[in-house]
Amino acid sequence: MKKINLAITGCLGRMGQQLIKSSQSNKNFKLVSLTESVKIKRKINGLYPSLNNSEAFKKANVIIDFTVPKCTLEVLKIALKLKKKVVIGTTGFTNKQEKIIKTFARKIPVLKAGNMSLGVNLLMYLTEITSRSLGNNFLSKIYEVHHKNKIDYPSGTALMLGQGIATGKNKNLRNIIGKKYLNKKTFPFSKKINFNSIRKGAFVGEHEVKFSSGKEIITLNHESFDRALYSEGALIAAKWLNGKKPGLYSMRDLLNFK
Repeated sequence: MKKINLAITGCLGRMGQQLIKSSQSNKNFKLVSLTESVKIKRKINGLYPSLNNSEAFKKANVIIDFTVPKCTLEVLKIALKLKKKVVIGTTGFTNKQEKIIKTFARKIPVLKAGNMSLGVNLLMYLTEITSRSLGNNFLSKIYEVHHKNKIDYPSGTALMLGQGIATGKNKNLRNIIGKKYLNKKTFPFSKKINFNSIRKGAFVGEHEVKFSSGKEIITLNHESFDRALYSEGALIAAKWLNGKKPGLYSMRDLLNFK
């Protein structure tokens, strides 16, 4: 089988480094390009990293991007010009930026996920089913933990889970987002979805969704212990996306959840 030529952006970041490591042991890929936001004069995995430009991505079949929203949009502009496929693991997009991504996806294949873990995406699916089954008699809230250097909160994954709750209730997430707490020991249920984000230590990631009727609580939980599960999930997504037509896809499409 012919290998898929892979480009990784943000190669000095946590996920960039992990993606490089995972791609080395994955026989489906050939790493052809690495990029960063600053010039680097040393080789990484046998490649000199470049800035994001057409030359950097011309040999790639798929670009995997775990950076920041501004950089992701820059990468998408270049990918559109070169007709490349893009897997986006970046989080923290504004509503305006989300709409811009959708316009790119009309012309090139884009898979975007707030979390590349297969387990987390199963958790989101179960969250949606639970929310639909319990209806409006149960209140819900979301708790998440990440390493101390993660800036955005709630995390992209927490918002994914919030979307699962909203979809289950057939509501718009924006209308039912409640308070966004940071580093609170406890936080309440409310008629809207409250979030509590913990930033400490070197935690890879923990996410918990609770539903309460006041008489009982149902808890759905996922814990991540190894960052490799995200990079391996991103590579699974890249392989899947390589055969797709233009469109905006998610891990749900990959996993074939109905």
